Amino acid sequence: MEQNQLDRETFSCSICLDLLKDPVAIPCGHSYCMKCIKNFWDGEDQKGIHSCPQCRKTFLPRPELSKNTMLAALVEQLKKTGLQAAPADLCYAGPEDVACDFCSGRKLKAIKSCLFCLTSFCEKHLQPHYNVAPLKKHKLVEPSKNLQENICSRHDTVSAAAERTERQRELEVRRENIQQRIQDREKDVKLLQQELEAIKHSADKTVEDSEKIFTQLIRLIQKRSSDVKQQIRSQQETEGSRVKELQEKLEQEITELKRKDAELKQLSDTEDHNQFLHNYPSLSALSESTHSSSIKIRPLSYFEDVTAAVSELRDQLQDILRDAWTNISLRLTEVDVSLSEPEPKSRAGFLRYSCEITLDPNTAHSLLLLSEGNRKVTKMKQPQSDSSHPDRFTSWSQVLSRESLTGRCYWEVEWRERVYVAVAYKNISRAGGGNECGFGWNDKSWALDCYQGGYKFGHNNIWTSISGPGSSRVGVYLHHRAGILSFYSVSETMTLLHRVQTTFTQPLHAGVYVWITGGSAEFCKPK
Repeated sequence: MEQNQLDRETFSCSICLDLLKDPVAIPCGHSYCMKCIKNFWDGEDQKGIHSCPQCRKTFLPRPELSKNTMLAALVEQLKKTGLQAAPADLCYAGPEDVACDFCSGRKLKAIKSCLFCLTSFCEKHLQPHYNVAPLKKHKLVEPSKNLQENICSRHDTVSAAAERTERQRELEVRRENIQQRIQDREKDVKLLQQELEAIKHSADKTVEDSEKIFTQLIRLIQKRSSDVKQQIRSQQETEGSRVKELQEKLEQEITELKRKDAELKQLSDTEDHNQFLHNYPSLSALSESTHSSSIKIRPLSYFEDVTAAVSELRDQLQDILRDAWTNISLRLTEVDVSLSEPEPKSRAGFLRYSCEITLDPNTAHSLLLLSEGNRKVTKMKQPQSDSSHPDRFTSWSQVLSRESLTGRCYWEVEWRERVYVAVAYKNISRAGGGNECGFGWNDKSWALDCYQGGYKFGHNNIWTSISGPGSSRVGVYLHHRAGILSFYSVSETMTLLHRVQTTFTQPLHAGVYVWITGGSAEFCKPK
């Protein structure tokens, strides 16, 4: 009986005093039913600190609970041996006994009463009075049903006053903290309101100014269009007058020639030989004819040079507008409030900023094969392209992304063999094998060297060895405006390998350098 009772107490929950159900062990080592300790901690949520009901050790934050499968199996095994039977009736409080005030359900007998707490406790619930320093000072007496009668009102008053003083001090400290937090938050709210007003004012003014500027540009183009049209019409009139003058001259010559031809015909028909010979000299002379060489016909080509010049102007404007738009877009994406979000703490947080990267074939070294919709690059033995392009890397087996990266971006690269995972400015050199072209070897690029033995980070030809968990996948986080570039080892968890804090002066492009034939790198689709 005594051994059975001991076993039951050992495997009982000190909250419900029943055998453990779904047992869990909290950080201090004590075990409870999962439901019991959850309910107990739910009642402590408002205090913000959670404690053990037995030893009163506190935990911050609230611990996560997991079922202790070994202890659960042991309890189930003990139940099969008959331990489930209720303990001896003498342990429970009868009508004449003092019951434990803390027990729920069927109450156990109290073994002590506390004159400070004015509460009676069974052996289990009395343990904090033996273990917790402030409770050790409390006055314990034999169990009493009428605790108020066992102490004088003066002692009660003094005890309550002392307890009130201690709790009042704690309350004042908490109130001060709360009031300080209220002031801080109210200040933050005012700052945010000012930020909203500043953003609106700046946006309204910028829209107004940009509309004026674009209107001026449109008017300037319209003015130039009108000028070109006017000059074309003026030249048309000048050239048309010249042609009409020549046309009239030719028509007069035709009339004269027709008249002369009629006179000659009449002379030709004359039968009188003497009259023919007498009149012939005066009719045979002709006025000087207009030379055909003075008439230059250029069908549909009179103003084609003007069209070509206007077309060239259009192309130049398009180039200027495209470059200007990149600059404008960069400025727009860099607009950020002062209370911006911090760097993400989890992979799910990073994936909020994920962007899909595609590689630019015009930049790829001739030995690099692009596949998977230009997301994967593999280094081959034979050249894959004979075409020359000014953007192509000629010596370093590298490739850049089509996309220019500003704002906040995150992407992941799956690599094999040895690969540099990098970012670079668009104006990085392409021709030759010098440091000015290699990722990480100049001031226009930043690169993480990934190989089987570890990692190295390079910028401006300064390389640093990095320790970190080996992984075939690397995550890259870019916060362009803040000047943050971070590389992560990605597996079941994310581990920071290296973080750069700098100032980026241009949009960036993602890139990779594949060292070894057969090596590859793939920009993974966001998941």
